[in-house]
Amino acid sequence: MRFVWAVVAFVLAAGLIGAGIAQRTVFMGPSSQKVSVEVDQPAPFVLMDGEVLRENPGAQTLLVRGDGDIFAAYGRTADMEAWLADADYNHVTVGDEGGLDVEHVTVQSSEDDSDAATPTPAPAETPAADGAAADDATADQAGRSPVGSDLWLDSFTDTDSLIADMQVPDGVSVLIAYDGTQDAPDDIAVSWPLDNSTPLAGPLLTAGAIVLAVGLVLYVLAIRHQRRGRGPRRKGLGPLPATEPIDVAQLPPADRAAIESPAPHGGAPSADAADGSSGEANGPSGDRAGEKRSENRAQLPWRRGRMLALPVVALTAVLATGCSPDSWPQFDQASPTPSPSETVIAPENQKPPAVTEAQAKRILQEASATLAEADTAMDIDLAGTRLDGPALAARKTEYALRTAVPETPVPAVIPTDDVEVVLPEATDRWPRTVLMLSKSEGDDTVPPVILTMSQQDPWSNYKVTNMAEMSADAVFPDVAASWLGTSLVPADSAFLGLPPGELAAAFSDVVDAAEQSPSYGLFDDNALNLAKSIRDSRQAVVQNLADNGAAETSQTSFDIVPADSAPVSMTTLGSGAIVSVSLIDTESVTPTSADAVIRFGDNVQAKALTGVTESAKGVTTKYEFQLFFSVPAQGSTEQIKLLAVRQDLLSVEVIK
Repeated sequence: MRFVWAVVAFVLAAGLIGAGIAQRTVFMGPSSQKVSVEVDQPAPFVLMDGEVLRENPGAQTLLVRGDGDIFAAYGRTADMEAWLADADYNHVTVGDEGGLDVEHVTVQSSEDDSDAATPTPAPAETPAADGAAADDATADQAGRSPVGSDLWLDSFTDTDSLIADMQVPDGVSVLIAYDGTQDAPDDIAVSWPLDNSTPLAGPLLTAGAIVLAVGLVLYVLAIRHQRRGRGPRRKGLGPLPATEPIDVAQLPPADRAAIESPAPHGGAPSADAADGSSGEANGPSGDRAGEKRSENRAQLPWRRGRMLALPVVALTAVLATGCSPDSWPQFDQASPTPSPSETVIAPENQKPPAVTEAQAKRILQEASATLAEADTAMDIDLAGTRLDGPALAARKTEYALRTAVPETPVPAVIPTDDVEVVLPEATDRWPRTVLMLSKSEGDDTVPPVILTMSQQDPWSNYKVTNMAEMSADAVFPDVAASWLGTSLVPADSAFLGLPPGELAAAFSDVVDAAEQSPSYGLFDDNALNLAKSIRDSRQAVVQNLADNGAAETSQTSFDIVPADSAPVSMTTLGSGAIVSVSLIDTESVTPTSADAVIRFGDNVQAKALTGVTESAKGVTTKYEFQLFFSVPAQGSTEQIKLLAVRQDLLSVEVIK
């Protein structure tokens, strides 16, 4: 019966192991699903709609093959269409029957543009600064490279073959190209992973190995039982005669002397040693040999059992280690419970933020690296690719001063280690603005920096327009999350304690009139201290002239006014706003008689920027202040708080 159960176990084990192996081989489905894009008419760009990538569930893998450096990027569909507004491209979408449709889109002529209902990506109220430059930009847009654009959420580059894994959300598309001049690659495919896990394969293989081991044990036990049941095969020896003691006294004298003689090593003679029969002499060794053979025969079945069990254990180990996690049931994949967070309800008509948090951090890092390179080489053209407005004007003076005075320190690099605040404008038009607060983690001497960046059109990169160092005791106001964004406050808004367009003039009046200014009580202590320091610096200039005996032959005048640049104001959560303004502080020193001249003396900066050492008509020095204020809402009892300030030497000019 044991043989029957062993055979049943072997058959069952073979079935289980075969079923487990079949699940991982014959019955195992494909690991991915792939769809190819067929492009009939080539174009410099291929725009793949996000619906194509989300046609199947799971992460998407983009496969592109070509000759040369292949570029792929994903971004908001509306932004990409705006970027491609003046270029030919192939638009890949999902057809009505689930297939892929490829539409060749061409640039519309000027006549078609006049009748088109689609609005242009740039607002009408933002004309080009230079008409000729705009025409040149339009002419160059046909061959514009997509590499390095700040518009992309992320980008990928590889040579001859590009494989990019992504998880594209709704409203996002993918752009594929080379360098924007040659036709884009036409060997494009998208693949999605398929669930080909076999959770029963591991249990089946393990159960088969266990049943096989049980069958082998039953087989060994059956053989052992059969051998024991057969009994002995040879007859045993007959009964031995009874032994009696030998009477030594009756033996001959010679034999008795031999028996009674002492042993060779001093041992006592044995009576049994006198027995000369070979059977009795060899009996003990024969018995020991028989006992050893009996022990070997008794141990042989167990040794055979161990030898048979070793392959079973090895097979079980191989099957257990060879099965991947997909071959076993997964019981620990329950969805984690999200931690509660503050609920922010977006307005019904809320526009998307201009940039994502990761995108803004990447842009800031690239801008900081570019400015560091420009500062080292004193390349104002390179700096102009990442600076604009007051920030660029200050850089021009710094480079000119460093050229004349090499020991002038290099401007501090924008810290990018810890970006604490990313506040983008929520808009789908241009220009776009982003406010950021960034700190340095490794250098405590570098103060936090508040800056604003602006993108004028889809084809331009973000440029830093205002930048200032945050005060140590300033508290940054609460702002909306980066994924929500905020809105710009008009310069004449009446919903703030002071309209942004009047903020610069109000602070200028506080500097000039101090406590006599009607706006004096609107500002906090930090702002009032800054105004006092500006007045003290003016008094220091007057005192310096008096110390040099020029008080009677010269006179000074000071004037601080708002700069030509418009203020940038972005709303906060408390219905207030963060407002960035620029002020120009002008200091003039002129002689009071025709015989007097203004000598620069130890003023190295004046000598370097003017190229002279004295002036008969005087000299004018201009400083630029970039200020960030936190302005409360209308009706609030809070004061206007100074957040950050930066002072730069703008120019030193001889009066002619």
